Amino acid sequence: MKEFSYSLPESLRADPEIFASVEKELKRQEEGLELIASENYVSAAVMAAQGSVLTNKYAEGYPGKRYYGGCVYVDQAETLAIDRLRKLFRCDDSSPHPYAANVQPHSGAQANMAVFMTVLKPGDTILGMDLSHGGHLTHGSPVNFSGKIFQAHHYTVDRETERLDYELVREKALTLRPKLLIAGASAYPRAIDFERLGKIAQEAGTLLMVDMAHIAGLVAAGLHASPIPHAHFVTSTTHKTLRGPRGGVILSRPEFAKQINSAVFPGMQGGPLMHVIAAKAVSFGEALKPEFVTYQKRVLENAKALAETLTSGGLRIVSGGTENHIVLLDVGTAGLTGKEVEAALDQVHITVNKNTIPFETRSPFVTSGIRLGTPAVSSRGLGTKEMAQIGNWIVKVCEVLKTQTTEAKTLPPNIVEALRKEVQSLCARFPIYRS
Repeated sequence: MKEFSYSLPESLRADPEIFASVEKELKRQEEGLELIASENYVSAAVMAAQGSVLTNKYAEGYPGKRYYGGCVYVDQAETLAIDRLRKLFRCDDSSPHPYAANVQPHSGAQANMAVFMTVLKPGDTILGMDLSHGGHLTHGSPVNFSGKIFQAHHYTVDRETERLDYELVREKALTLRPKLLIAGASAYPRAIDFERLGKIAQEAGTLLMVDMAHIAGLVAAGLHASPIPHAHFVTSTTHKTLRGPRGGVILSRPEFAKQINSAVFPGMQGGPLMHVIAAKAVSFGEALKPEFVTYQKRVLENAKALAETLTSGGLRIVSGGTENHIVLLDVGTAGLTGKEVEAALDQVHITVNKNTIPFETRSPFVTSGIRLGTPAVSSRGLGTKEMAQIGNWIVKVCEVLKTQTTEAKTLPPNIVEALRKEVQSLCARFPIYRS
C-alpha cells in the first residue's frame, strides 16, 4: 500500500532512547496482527501533518476569531477540516440536514464532555448503554465523570438475543425523562437503529447524542445507517474506523453550534492542537476518496469471515455474529477468561483486548470475553482468506489453553514458537509501512 510507506525520521536519532522505543514499536506493529477494534494504521500523510511545524502554533479561539496573531494558515487548516468533515458525513450546507462541526476536541471523551457541558447541569438525568453490555465509560459509568456528575441510568441488551432492546430503551426514557439520551457503543457487534432511537427521544422529550466513534468510518462510507438527521449531537473519535489521528470531533444541529464551540473553548480546553487538526483534515480528505468505501467493505467482509471461522471452531460469538467491524467472543463458555486468552494471543503476536460481555459475571480485569476488530488488519491488505487463518489460530490457542491443568493457563513454549513463526510469516506478506 504505497500511501502507507513510512520510515523513522533520522532526526529522531538525536534522542537514542526514544528512537529505540519507537523503532521497537514499529517492529511490533509490522510483525504482529492488530485485532484491537479501536486501533488502526494512519497514512504517512497523516503522520507528516501531525509531525509538522503546526505543532509550534498557539491558536486559542476559532478560525477568523483567535486570541493570538499569526493564525492565517492554521485557520486554513482548521477550515478545511471542518468543511471536509461536514461533506464526509453528508451534512454540509448542500445537505437537507446541515450540521455545524467542531474539530478541536482532543479526544472522543472530551467531545462527549463538551456536549454534556452544553445541555446538562450537575445532577441532570442521562440514559446510556450499560458499559458491560457494550457501552462506553463516558455514557454514564460510575467511575467516569459522566457517572459522577450526572444522575446516570442505563439500558441493556436483551438476554436471549444479546441485541439492543429498543422497547426497554423506550420504557426507561419515558419513565425517567432524561435530559440526554446517549446512543453508540464500544463493544456492540450489531447495527444500531438511530431512526428508532430518534423517535424514542422525540417521544420522551429528550435530546439525543450519538457517539459513533467506533462506526464512523462505516457511516462515512454509507455502510451503516447515519445518525444524521436523527440526533441533536453526533460525536466521534477520528481514529478507529476513520483511520485518522487520535482525536475527537462534534457535529451538532446549527442551533447548538455557538454553545458547543464555547463548551470546547474556553469551557474545557485551551489552545487547540493545530498539528492534529491538520492531520484530521488529511484523513477526512482520504476518507472522501472512493478507495475508502472499498476499504470499509473489506472491514465488514473480514469481520464476518472471522466470526464464521470462530463459530465453526466451536467458540461462541456474542449475539451470534457481527454487522460491523467488531467480533465479541465469549471465551467463558470454553472455560477460559478474557485475561488468559489475551495474554496467550499476545505471546504469538496477535493483539486483542479482554472485554466484558453482556450479563458478565467476572471482574473487568478478568472478563469472560475478548473483543476483536478488523480495521487495522484490513488496512494492511488482509482479506477473508487470511481472516480464516487468523480465526483458526485463535481457535487453536483456546483449545490448547483448555488442556492446561495449571491454575494460570499459558501456552507451552513449543506452541508459542510455532504459532509466532506462522503469524510473522503472514505479516511479512502484508507490510504496513516497510516495503
